[in-house]
Amino acid sequence: MNQHLQQAGLKLFKLLARHGESLMHAYVNGKLDESKLDNKQIDSLLKAGVIWRPSVDEGLHLSSNLRSLLEEALSDTRNRQIDSNVGSRLETIKTLAAHYKEALHIGDLAAADVYLSDLSEHSYSLTESLRHSSRVLWSRINNEFGYVPSLSAKIRENELAQQQVSELLNSLALLNFDTLSQIAGDIRELRRILVLNLSQAVYDCTQELAVVQTRLLTLLGRFRELRGKSRLLKGLQLFHAQHPDFSPQDPTQQIDVASLFNQAPALLAKANVDIHNSEHEHDLLLSLSQLNLHRQTKVSETDTEHAVSLEGAEEFALQEQKIKQDVENYLLGVIESAAGQTALEYYQEQDLEWDAEAWLYQVWGSYHALPEEQRDYFALDPIEDPHPIFSGNRIVRDLQVWLR
Repeated sequence: MNQHLQQAGLKLFKLLARHGESLMHAYVNGKLDESKLDNKQIDSLLKAGVIWRPSVDEGLHLSSNLRSLLEEALSDTRNRQIDSNVGSRLETIKTLAAHYKEALHIGDLAAADVYLSDLSEHSYSLTESLRHSSRVLWSRINNEFGYVPSLSAKIRENELAQQQVSELLNSLALLNFDTLSQIAGDIRELRRILVLNLSQAVYDCTQELAVVQTRLLTLLGRFRELRGKSRLLKGLQLFHAQHPDFSPQDPTQQIDVASLFNQAPALLAKANVDIHNSEHEHDLLLSLSQLNLHRQTKVSETDTEHAVSLEGAEEFALQEQKIKQDVENYLLGVIESAAGQTALEYYQEQDLEWDAEAWLYQVWGSYHALPEEQRDYFALDPIEDPHPIFSGNRIVRDLQVWLR
């Protein structure tokens, strides 16, 4: 059987080589030139499935498979389509995997090898189809849809590409690797084909499609901006064509300047002091004396503020040392009693003078400021209640410190 396939394949390649010029003419122009071929040659091409005729009164066209082969080989992005039909291919792969497992179970190794070969081919075809779709999108984006002449056509092609990206992402979502992993089981060959190869292809395509979507949106915004500007210029051109005697008025002679022309910011005339004018000497000396007095007043006020702030900082430093000492006594009490005690219970027993909230903040900060080897002896848990108004928020009302 393989010998027959080989002979049929060689015959097909010879047929393509013999009529290569006519087939390329059909690829470029859309139709086959029947005047350059006789009826026997046309019949041979029709039987081989290379060309086809839509109806009796229409011309001959290339088959979709041959056109896809030429588009891929020639990197022609004009008419290349994206195949997002992943569901049917995935079902075929699952069926072949079931056939392979059954053949292994009954000990039919020859059939198992055939099923495994078919499974590898279908898996490779699926991954190549996904990567081919990404390459098609990138080739369209790189030339910015240069195969269409107008901006409106570029925008339509961009929207089509975005729709194809969405369809590809929906198709990739059909690949449930938990199900594929269960189908593969502990068979190494199946796990390599169904899980490893497919997951890598899906990851690569997902990353590329995310970048493609970003680039498509950027191009769409630029195309729409250019279309808006071109429409504005075209409208101005049509207006001048309909009103050939029109001449714009001088905006400087109008009382109300249109916002289209009133774009320049307001200008301030330069002001310079003439120190050589003796009539301004008295005013300049007066202004200078006021500036010096103002500066001296600011300096004196700043010195006073600094003196007060230093005294306050020293007093605050003393209070800080005292509250730290109280927290240290609280932690030592927990160690001596070997029992947990909340911060507010100790606060009430010792009748401390600090604010309750400041005391809790200090306990929390001192605990986290301990060295790691000392902090490992303690455990600190907040005692909290849900917020009565805002759901999801919690209010800490106490801290529980205990030995680990």
